[in-house]
Amino acid sequence: MTKLMIYGATGYTGRMVAEHAKAAETPIILAGRSEKPLAELAAKLGVEYRLFTLDDGALIDRSLTDVAVIVNAAGPFLRTAKPLMEASIRNRVHYIDTAAELDSYRLAEQLDADAKAAGVTLLPGGGGSVAMLGSLAGHAVARVKTPGKIRIAMHVAGGMSRGSANSATENMTAQTLARVDGELVTVANSIQKLDFGQGAVDSFQVTLPDLITIWRATGVPNIETFVHVTGGGFPQGDLSALPDGPTDQERLDNRYKAVVEVTGADGTVLRSILDTVNGYSFTAIAVAEAGRRVLAGEARPGFQTPAGLFGSGFAQTIADTTIIDV
Repeated sequence: MTKLMIYGATGYTGRMVAEHAKAAETPIILAGRSEKPLAELAAKLGVEYRLFTLDDGALIDRSLTDVAVIVNAAGPFLRTAKPLMEASIRNRVHYIDTAAELDSYRLAEQLDADAKAAGVTLLPGGGGSVAMLGSLAGHAVARVKTPGKIRIAMHVAGGMSRGSANSATENMTAQTLARVDGELVTVANSIQKLDFGQGAVDSFQVTLPDLITIWRATGVPNIETFVHVTGGGFPQGDLSALPDGPTDQERLDNRYKAVVEVTGADGTVLRSILDTVNGYSFTAIAVAEAGRRVLAGEARPGFQTPAGLFGSGFAQTIADTTIIDV
């Protein structure tokens, strides 16, 4: 059991994860449900591939032979996280995914005890906003003696991939959640001004999985999550007509930023800003690196977060990522 499997390897994000993992000389196996693109990508990278769907538990189990870590890059995770997390626990294989959907994190919470008993790491959101915002929040919380509240926001720039748009549509809900006194509760949606470094802009309160992951990593009882979108916003119309994802140049032209405000018990507010590459680029690099590190033994049984497992400096080890205190 010495290999990293990437399921959904021929998708937009999955391909980039596979390329980064191969470049890092991580031993990988590509996997998915469509043979032609799998065979083509495997031939290009010079690696093995395995073909299986997620409706046959026995087939999944056989396909995990010699696999120590599986990366799930196949959304919508509403459909794929449960069979792969459960198979990971059955086969004592560590699990990582690229989900930005709250349900995947709630599922990891539910399976936490089973994963601990099996000695398996469950790491939903090994990259993307969870790794970015978790690292930013951990950095800022360490500056506050008694942190009581976190407001955290991401500036999303550029277009969405077809897969991300489909996942977002399937998981869309009118309910807005926040962490209040340690509990997830429904709150009235709000628009608040947050400053990503170039003046305050309108940011929309949304339900992000960071309401679970930041709370688990920091213990701060009150958390609100926001997003500010530029460069196209959420696509409309026929999502199947969307391009696979942003081009290399579009990713280069649209960096991501995030801001966190941490309020202490004495009312003091401290702010930190994260600046990084485009979210798709960050996700692929971060997930490949998380997979490499877990494969190398940096694992801990149960539901984990990137910042909790690798430390709040994790995001700053990925590409061109910086955090400044303001």
